[in-house]
Amino acid sequence: MSLGFEKLSLEPVALHARVQALLATGGRMQMAYAWHAQTDRIEVRYLAAPAPSQPFQVWCCRPDEHTLPSLTTCAPLLGWYEREIHDLYGVCFTDHPQPYPLIADGWMDTTPLIHASGWQRQLHAPHHVPDVHGDDVQLLSFGPVRAGAVESAQFLFHYLGESILHYQPRLFFKHRGMERAFEGRDPLTATTIAERVSGVGSVAHALAYCQAIEDAAGCDVPQRAQQWRAVLAELERLYNHLYYFGHLADTTTLKVGHAEGALLSERAKQLNAHMTGSRFLRNVLTPGGLRRDITMTHDCLNTLYVLRKQVDSYLVELERTTSYLDRLITTGVLTRQVAFDQGATGPVERASGLDRDLRRDHPYAAYRWLKVSVPLADEGDAYARAKVRAAELRASFDLLDTLIPSLTAGPVRAECPLQPGSEGLGWAESPRGSLFYAVHINGDGKLARVKIKSPSFSNWRAFPFTVHRTNMMDYAINQASFGLTIAGCDR
Repeated sequence: MSLGFEKLSLEPVALHARVQALLATGGRMQMAYAWHAQTDRIEVRYLAAPAPSQPFQVWCCRPDEHTLPSLTTCAPLLGWYEREIHDLYGVCFTDHPQPYPLIADGWMDTTPLIHASGWQRQLHAPHHVPDVHGDDVQLLSFGPVRAGAVESAQFLFHYLGESILHYQPRLFFKHRGMERAFEGRDPLTATTIAERVSGVGSVAHALAYCQAIEDAAGCDVPQRAQQWRAVLAELERLYNHLYYFGHLADTTTLKVGHAEGALLSERAKQLNAHMTGSRFLRNVLTPGGLRRDITMTHDCLNTLYVLRKQVDSYLVELERTTSYLDRLITTGVLTRQVAFDQGATGPVERASGLDRDLRRDHPYAAYRWLKVSVPLADEGDAYARAKVRAAELRASFDLLDTLIPSLTAGPVRAECPLQPGSEGLGWAESPRGSLFYAVHINGDGKLARVKIKSPSFSNWRAFPFTVHRTNMMDYAINQASFGLTIAGCDR
């Protein structure tokens, strides 16, 4: 079943006017990517989201002599995508305000880039650090190797005393090549790769990928499979948000709150394992529906009931802890305008007053038959981000209460035949925000290109705007309140 998008061909000179018209009508850009439409031809595609309930638009544009106009001045969130395209495909974007490498930073000379027409380009680029002057200004370079089991990243702080003057994250130290790993694979079996792009988002990635393949095939997924997909997606949201609260409590020195959040997240994952055999709900989704049927046992229902009571009690105790609230309120404010301009998504954007959620605005799976509550806040600080996630936790339990009793009998998988040269777009509202997959099938029926727009890629771009002119003591709390992952950013 096609989720719906319109494909338009545009000339480079028409891009600026098109973006401005989109923004004027309440729309928003989502991402841009490049691919080899032909062996010797690069095509850049832009994903645009008009007003809610209207189909997404895919703008196809062929660079003129490997050059396109930069759209960053009118749609700042495209800045990273344009730099990524330049690093990987050599397309130049004229008048880009930050014409520096993005994902090439820190790579060794021997690391190969995504191939183009049989050749390989070698990656090596110096990191650009702005000059911050002052006799007492100090530079702290934290990472990429850090204490504990954390992902590789380097954070550069220019600070004066406790005040952070400028902050710059350096990501992409470990190029995992997940998008490249799809190339040449059988589209019907590559779900296992999607499930491993971000371990804590296995369902969301698998769901967006499967729906992109189904869109390319024009496949109608059985109702029972669509219902189970929504159930699994909400179960994934539960353990993600519970882990989030445990981590946030830890940064505010609430050790008991940290332990209880981790325990509740563990119980949610144990429920997942009991239902599906996987704590992270892997190996269940496949293009066309589910790999196998799932049974909701009485023990699972009872565990879910008890978990809801425990979660509600936990959230109430956090709200009553003044030391926890004091550290969150006014910390890391992300304004509504910056959130929109820089492409913030998920609970982060909704905490800044942007009312967007793919489950409601562009419904998929069983969400098209449900009323999805979308919690909002306006303050844009760490407390607002926590409030939105707490409300989403409760809303997920409500959705599960509606979904599980209404599960219908019937098949859970349909045939998903693909035509050579087809393409599709799929999406999901992951626990961290909007997630998109664009897939292209080659003439042999294999995957030619898979593009992933991940929520952490979007939110990492917005995050530094909340760090400048804040203090060092609040940094860890602010970062935890965003719920960022580096694996979800570096595809």
